[in-house]
Amino acid sequence: MPFKISDIVAAGALARRAQPTLPAPGALVLRPWTAADAPAVYEAFQDPVLQRWHARVADSESEVRGWIEGWIEAWGEERDAYWAIADAGSDEVVGRVALRCMVLGDGQAEIAYWTMPSSRGRGVAPRAVMALSEWAFDEVGLHRLELTHSTANEASCRVALKTGFAAEGTKRSALLHEDGWHDMHLHARIKGEAAVFGSRRP
Repeated sequence: MPFKISDIVAAGALARRAQPTLPAPGALVLRPWTAADAPAVYEAFQDPVLQRWHARVADSESEVRGWIEGWIEAWGEERDAYWAIADAGSDEVVGRVALRCMVLGDGQAEIAYWTMPSSRGRGVAPRAVMALSEWAFDEVGLHRLELTHSTANEASCRVALKTGFAAEGTKRSALLHEDGWHDMHLHARIKGEAAVFGSRRP
């Protein structure tokens, strides 16, 4: 029996082309990861603030190179897409931004990000999120992007609201962190919606 509704984005839309490098405001670029970025990622994951919100730890640069290989492979599998946020002039890694849990047929994905400790407070995450969101809507054709974070992660909530991800509610006891189960704020942005800064928190 045929489906009545066509896929929002056809399978192969990403895999049939190379992962692009995307410009972002503030002299930033979103570029594919390379093995040479392993020292920067390893350094980032030694940071206690980043560790608080991640279940994964990095024991060595060799281990991180394996992560990067997986991030690169994920593009061709069209399940996740990871970019390094880098300084456009020096190519120094200042963070990561990603589309995770992509379901192209449904036109949906989850956006995620982190920044290097030395780059916080400079607007890196909001600029990267805005650039990736616009590309996902305008170039790929996704319809809905979600963004979730622990209700205790106020910095991440600020990024969501600054970039037009409207607060939709709270997912109770939704994610296990090292210190126990956390409620998660759910934000989302729909294709065609303008980024409205200063939306209310859940």
